Amino acid sequence: MQFRTPQFIDIEDKIFGPFTFKQFIYMLGSAFMAYIAFKLLPIIIGGPLGAGIVVLGLALAFYRVNNRPFITILQAWARYQIASKLYIWHKAPPKRGGVMPARTPVAPTGTTVGVPTLSDTHLKDMSWSLDVLDATKNQ
Repeated sequence: MQFRTPQFIDIEDKIFGPFTFKQFIYMLGSAFMAYIAFKLLPIIIGGPLGAGIVVLGLALAFYRVNNRPFITILQAWARYQIASKLYIWHKAPPKRGGVMPARTPVAPTGTTVGVPTLSDTHLKDMSWSLDVLDATKNQ
């Protein structure tokens, strides 16, 4: 049994003529708000305010920035304006006994790595011998 796979699932359906539902709501809402501003406010204030509202509605409906809707850009701008802009870095102390085990160096397969291991006492002995040899050379 064969089924047809849906294609173009990222494209919105055109419901109101050539406009999608979102575009239609943005345009209708901005036109209604501009009409209210024009009727309630004096013409000197309502005219530019209504024109700005219509331009914003058209930008929300049709304008895309980097192939992203304009509403996404407005939301990012609003979050940036509201959020705190003071970033203070505090170095966190290393966690002991956490979920991740301590990292151990692992040699790649097929190669041998000769890493000498020094115990604490052997390291002290080497340090003492170097100090003694330096003292005898300076005499």
